[in-house]
Amino acid sequence: MSRIGLFFGTDTGKTRKVARQIKAMFDDEVMAKPVNVNRADVEEFMGYDFLILGTPTMGEGQLPGLGADCAEENWEEFLPKLEGRDFTGKTIAIFGLGDQITYPLEFVNAIFFLAEFFGDRGARIVGRWPTEGYDFEESLAVSDDAFLGLALDLDNQSDQTESRLNAWLKSIAPDFGLPV
Repeated sequence: MSRIGLFFGTDTGKTRKVARQIKAMFDDEVMAKPVNVNRADVEEFMGYDFLILGTPTMGEGQLPGLGADCAEENWEEFLPKLEGRDFTGKTIAIFGLGDQITYPLEFVNAIFFLAEFFGDRGARIVGRWPTEGYDFEESLAVSDDAFLGLALDLDNQSDQTESRLNAWLKSIAPDFGLPV
């Protein structure tokens, strides 16, 4: 089994695209193939001590799911399946997609919801990312002047995605027991 699980939620396919970019940087021994949470098995998810999770922010700053008018089940429907599970000893890094121009008051809020959910259940959340270089007004995902995970804006800053992704993966490598 791979050492790192890679799970994502998506509505338009953009988060899947980023998950595939991440996977392309690692072999199968290090990282499992990306799995959409609407097809994820809870026991498989729980089998990883290291997880990278991806999510878009929907509508008015929500996690993706049927309540946010997604076409299929998503994080909103998967998280309740994890209620009562203990994530102590697990390390989780989160990346989130958002549109800072159209939604400047809730840019990448979904990062916060995942960080809160897993952090409240004992997980160690890693991969904070600086807010410099973004143009938004508010985000629940900001704490102490940093995002709780990697913030990506494929709508307005797609030209920065690859460099941000590479720098973020390098920054979390020690937390995942990987060489830098």
